[in-house]
Amino acid sequence: MDVLGVVTVVAVGLLVGVELAVAVFVNPMFDRLPGDAGLAARSDGARVLGRVMPFWYVGSVVLGVAWLVLAWGGPVTVPVVVAMALLVVAVIASVTLLVPINDRVKTWSAGNAPTDWRAQVGRWDRLHYGRVALLVAAFALVAVGLLAA
Repeated sequence: MDVLGVVTVVAVGLLVGVELAVAVFVNPMFDRLPGDAGLAARSDGARVLGRVMPFWYVGSVVLGVAWLVLAWGGPVTVPVVVAMALLVVAVIASVTLLVPINDRVKTWSAGNAPTDWRAQVGRWDRLHYGRVALLVAAFALVAVGLLAA
């Protein structure tokens, strides 16, 4: 059970790290690139992370639920239940709000991007900040769960 807790904390922690880096460093750097280079970089990022992140999100939830099942009734229960609820909300928000924008962004290039592409990626960024907040809270709670174990 302790090993599962550690693996869950590491998986969620790395997930938070990647998403936080995208929000705070990567996309702002892309936005400062000259010409259409930022568009190309965002499009490539949308394709690459769009393939990997669904597995990472689902894997983190599966790990957390497995840990929860094994530790049910112990001090781990409350923080990990809340953490998993936050992760599920993040997944739902991703699928319903962020993925549709991401699916458009990954097809764009300098020749076929809509004129409002900056507004669309700006909306994605704002939604992403909210998702990152959920993920940070979930990570803090799985860490509390590990300490309580």
